[in-house]
Amino acid sequence: MPRLCLLIIAVLACYPARATAQNAAPDLCPRPAAGSAVPEPPDLRSENGVLEVELAYRNFTGADGETRYCYVSKDGGQAPTLRLKPGDTLVLRLKNELTTSRSKSVATGKSAAPMDMGAGGDSMSMAVADPCASAKMTSDSTNIHFHGLTVPAVCHQDDVLNTMIQPGDPPFEYRFQIPADEPPGLYWYHPHIHGFTKAQVLGGASGAMIVEGIERTNRELAGLPERVMIIRDQDLVNPNAAPTQTGSVPLPPVNVDAEGDAMNTGTGTGKPAKDLSLNFVPVPYPDYPPAVIAMRPAERQLWRVLNASAITYLNLQVMFGNAAQALGVVALDGVPINENGAPGNRAIWVSHVGVPPGGRIEFVVKGPPDGMKGTLVTRSVNTGVGGENDPVRPLATIVASADAPEPRSRLATSPQPLPPPTSTWIGDVKPVRTRKLYFSETLQDPNDPNSPTTFMLTVEGQTPKPYDMNATTPNITVQQGDVEDWIIENRTQELHDFHIHQIHFMLLDWFGLPVDEPFLRDTVNVPFWDGKSAVYPMVKLRMDFRDPNAVGTFLYHCHLLEHEDGGMMGTIRVAPRAQDAKK
Repeated sequence: MPRLCLLIIAVLACYPARATAQNAAPDLCPRPAAGSAVPEPPDLRSENGVLEVELAYRNFTGADGETRYCYVSKDGGQAPTLRLKPGDTLVLRLKNELTTSRSKSVATGKSAAPMDMGAGGDSMSMAVADPCASAKMTSDSTNIHFHGLTVPAVCHQDDVLNTMIQPGDPPFEYRFQIPADEPPGLYWYHPHIHGFTKAQVLGGASGAMIVEGIERTNRELAGLPERVMIIRDQDLVNPNAAPTQTGSVPLPPVNVDAEGDAMNTGTGTGKPAKDLSLNFVPVPYPDYPPAVIAMRPAERQLWRVLNASAITYLNLQVMFGNAAQALGVVALDGVPINENGAPGNRAIWVSHVGVPPGGRIEFVVKGPPDGMKGTLVTRSVNTGVGGENDPVRPLATIVASADAPEPRSRLATSPQPLPPPTSTWIGDVKPVRTRKLYFSETLQDPNDPNSPTTFMLTVEGQTPKPYDMNATTPNITVQQGDVEDWIIENRTQELHDFHIHQIHFMLLDWFGLPVDEPFLRDTVNVPFWDGKSAVYPMVKLRMDFRDPNAVGTFLYHCHLLEHEDGGMMGTIRVAPRAQDAKK
């Protein structure tokens, strides 16, 4: 199987506040207009080993009834990119400024009343004062997950099981050190409140993090200008519009699921489940007016792309006319793809790259020659008969211009190589055990095919049930230092996206076929079942629990946030080594 076959910009303007009517409230989360030039997110960089950040977390409900969410820095920039070096300390103070809107829908379909977190199941009349042990969880609660970083799952670092920050709370401080051996690459931050994550991320609550120094692992990248591109999804701006007819083939009928999203047509065409945006520039259905990316003719750039979508898969391609251009992939999910973790000037050249929700891809791209335009598109993704529709659509027009502004950030021109790794490559470590987990779904009302779905991710041998936030026993317990193999089966007819917090893993097998991909990731697609085969689709992963920062209790789940909120999630406890526990 060929490698990577499974991989199926200026400061963001402080746009002037817009009002929907005279004397209406100002727009707290303004967004660019369709067809705009793609702005760069603002950068916040560490100084003298520390990055101090103050973020206000806000929401705004527009005239169309859709609620937007945003992280705003003290200078007014939205969704700033946090840039740190290995060993730096991040001090992030988050102020929850969400305003209650009980009329809005939430991911669970329940009211915005507090959700009981107590073991006894009795409702609680008030929140616990300590955000690290909060009993109050509503659509206005929040926290932050630092996706991909190997930092401890404890309060004030990367805990999402117990930390819940309420409107009116004082600023909550996150403080942790980027590990000295954290791989340089693209990470991200977003809220992770169970039952409400989809609504907040779908509304735009996400931002990029970069651990600097990727050019230290691959000297071919030295001096390249870099762009951070965040692709988000959102509810359709024009949900009642008919798809644009192209060619003579009739468009498929629009079928929707219980949540109202367009279901997979299997044709690569039709109404999408969600609109997409590129650094907040919307590309709405049905006409898809593309955003604009200006590059100097034939210039090589490093594009760092995050799929911050709640439910949308991407299959990215750069086209010059009808010709797909080669993309040189250099990092996946924040980790350089150098062979077996060793340093080396490596890129894998492909014609398209698949990026699941939550995934990141970093690749070298060459701009079009003078006088030619290119197009950044996402090709269709077959999500299965039970999945949402992700059709072919353009995202941006790439314009070659000699006076195009250079991206703000450029990699170091004379980087010092990173020291060689000190731990044994995970692919060379014998696992202590093998586990099997499986995705499954069931209708809440088996007699009503249109009833909502309950989503589950079950350890084989345990009783299938959705994630229980009140459970005190983790689904899986391992010891720090262990390496395990996990087989993840998909017993459903839609594509799922496995993700685990705190660690990375290596893909070994895809549906029983060995895969030659000796690098790490933290998200992976698990192919859908056809509904009749005797063998379920599966992936086999080598899981790495050796890092001491992984000690603690954290989550694994499907990163389609509708599925995560619906119960497709579990907990794992990494216990300290026996000798460490005695200290």
